[in-house]
Amino acid sequence: MRGRLHGVLLLCVVLAALASPPAQAQAPPRTLRIAVGIDADTLDPAGQTTTTVANMVDYIYETLVAYDYRENRVVPHLATRWQVSRDGLTYTFTLRSGVRFHDGTPLTAEAVKFTLERLLDPRTRVPTRFLIDAIEEVQTPTPQTVRLVLSKPSPTLLTNLTYTTTAIISPTAAQRIGAANLTRDATGAGTGPYMFKEWVRGTHILVTRNPNYWGPRPVFEEVMFRIVPDAGAREAMLLAGDVHMAMLPPAPDVRRLREHPNVTMVVAPTDRIIFVAMNTQWGPFKDARVRQAMNYAVNKKAILSSVLFDLGTVADSPCPGMMFGHHPVQPGGWPFNPIKAKQLLREAGVGNGFEVTFLTPTGRYIQDFQFAQAIAAQLRNVGIRANVATMDWPSYVAEITQPPERTRLQMLVLGWAWVVLDCDGVLFGQFHSSQHPNRGLAPAFYRNARVDALLEEARTIVDQERRKALYREAQTIIWNEAPWIFLWTQKWYVATVKNLRGVSITPIEKWDAIHATWQ
Repeated sequence: MRGRLHGVLLLCVVLAALASPPAQAQAPPRTLRIAVGIDADTLDPAGQTTTTVANMVDYIYETLVAYDYRENRVVPHLATRWQVSRDGLTYTFTLRSGVRFHDGTPLTAEAVKFTLERLLDPRTRVPTRFLIDAIEEVQTPTPQTVRLVLSKPSPTLLTNLTYTTTAIISPTAAQRIGAANLTRDATGAGTGPYMFKEWVRGTHILVTRNPNYWGPRPVFEEVMFRIVPDAGAREAMLLAGDVHMAMLPPAPDVRRLREHPNVTMVVAPTDRIIFVAMNTQWGPFKDARVRQAMNYAVNKKAILSSVLFDLGTVADSPCPGMMFGHHPVQPGGWPFNPIKAKQLLREAGVGNGFEVTFLTPTGRYIQDFQFAQAIAAQLRNVGIRANVATMDWPSYVAEITQPPERTRLQMLVLGWAWVVLDCDGVLFGQFHSSQHPNRGLAPAFYRNARVDALLEEARTIVDQERRKALYREAQTIIWNEAPWIFLWTQKWYVATVKNLRGVSITPIEKWDAIHATWQ
């Protein structure tokens, strides 16, 4: 009853706010408040696994280079220029002068060397170390020059250096805080436009404007990320003026919010592919026919339409369409065919079905808990009893990053929005056997020697047509062996108050609001 009363009150708040008159222009608030659905698991750039968390970390830390999605190219950031040797094995960066970390120490080549060597050190937890694993040595010929010597050519290294994981850390701050404590304390450690102030677990993360920032000065003195797992609550807070920006309000309300006079909806397609990973080392899922049956048993188009309100596109490959190397293995995705599913289950010797634990986050992806329930309902029609369970995001990340000998995973919802628009990230990161937790983030524990060989070759050659051919074959094998229930690529959206201007969504599913303005 209490839950029902809470729901009625929440609806009243939303409806009342929807009927309210347009907001009047006003001065910028001192603190920009952003409601996000999940708490951070770590503030250490090295440990990033979650785009939303990396998005918050980006306010504090910066990378050598950045990516301009409008121009579709890498652009200077902490490095102002770079050169690549003819053989592709040496990258030389010139650092921006006059940049200081939040602790007052200068950005130097030694700081870059410290950061990259820390990332390469196996004692440091870096779930996506393969971003830079081509680097063999970091040299510092001058205080403002960094030279990276590679063990093999890497067609994606420069773009990989645009991502949060490779952000440069102050060696002085790291020593003072302690390397292990960088997960929860970023005091003085970055060069970004905002400085870490406090993190109250489950409540908020607060950053304050960097008075000595080398770049354009942000409008807002502080930015507070409010942790609000419930999508309806985030919407209600936005409409009540408690926050100025809300990530992923309820999908059913998107159309109505578009028409609200006080709200701006920012929506864009992304490279986030949503899937159900099946532990290929567990029980019935060891048999590819069972995994194929799971794909036939789920009506992705119907769920996308009825549960996600068409905020996505059915996947036709393991690699999203906007990425280099994408090959549409099966246009329209795996067809819905429960008769075929039952046939495959009988052939695999599990015609009477089986029981499986089905883990899903709540509030991490669009309608994640809701679509997991819809999938479980459809699986029951072919005799598979999927018991849906959920937990908070930090606990979820801890659960899905357990190594095979300790994992309890059987089946889980996950999304993968790679940091570079190149199939290398999603295919190598999810299907190469070296990326099983806890060395990587591939919880299907998939193994195929041919796929391994294809992906290894594709990330060490610069011939783009050859790379496309390698990725085409790899995608076809993976699709047919079905370690995932291939679902959809999702759009991403945030709602802001009308006064907030200049917010955008990047193709890698980050919001860009550091230099948003107020009118």
